[in-house]
Amino acid sequence: MAPTLAQRHLPRPARDWAEIQERMLVPLYEAVYERFEVGRHSHVLGLGCGSGLALVMAAARGATVTGTDTDEARLELARQRLLPEPQWGARHWTARVLPGGPDGGPDGAALREGPPPTLVTAFDALPDAAVLARVAQTAGRGVPVVLAGWGPAERCAAAPALRVAQRLAEPERAAGRCWRPGGRDDLEDLARRAGLRPDGSGRVACPFGYADLDSAVRGLVSTGLYDAAVRATDEEQVAKELAEALRPHVRPDGTVWMQNLFRYVVAMT
Repeated sequence: MAPTLAQRHLPRPARDWAEIQERMLVPLYEAVYERFEVGRHSHVLGLGCGSGLALVMAAARGATVTGTDTDEARLELARQRLLPEPQWGARHWTARVLPGGPDGGPDGAALREGPPPTLVTAFDALPDAAVLARVAQTAGRGVPVVLAGWGPAERCAAAPALRVAQRLAEPERAAGRCWRPGGRDDLEDLARRAGLRPDGSGRVACPFGYADLDSAVRGLVSTGLYDAAVRATDEEQVAKELAEALRPHVRPDGTVWMQNLFRYVVAMT
């Protein structure tokens, strides 16, 4: 029997992301793939692909997929999902997994070795404008690039829990990734700085549901948004304050449920 992701000796945050948190964005992945009719004639390039769930979903539709990420632990999980060992059973799809370069983007030469992408996605971690511009040059003209982020704070029930990361990370905020409410034009501005042309947008409800409070804490911490807070305080302090912020969302059966809105922008190369 194939080992589960949890049986692999990888850091817990990467496993928690793959096993708890990543699936919360499935409605976003589905909405984008439906919009662009992703199928057997598609080549999806996932920037910041994490542990690869979005790419598995595209591959299951028949698409060729390429993923890249700078987090080697998450990338190893993506390899396990997309490029399984033969004894685990054959997968009838074409996939590549590429490590990120020093600037956080994929190696241009490695990208050019495969077919040109027909869709570029950045669902979880947004690349900076320079990386996005370089990827756009490699992709060629007329390729849609989807940039996704949190919706307005008032439409995201997780916002108070995410503000814990903001508050505790104050001394470290400049040194790490930290949550902030989505600005109305943030994604469009990023696209323009990269030389892309905004060409539409969408909003998708992505409820966050967890089996219990402990799973909710582990899932949110695995996003990386709390890393600076952990450096500024410690893991125990972050977990304690995050659990307190989540208590209003604990239901009578012990599960945790939060309605959230995510926004994405389509930009053309």
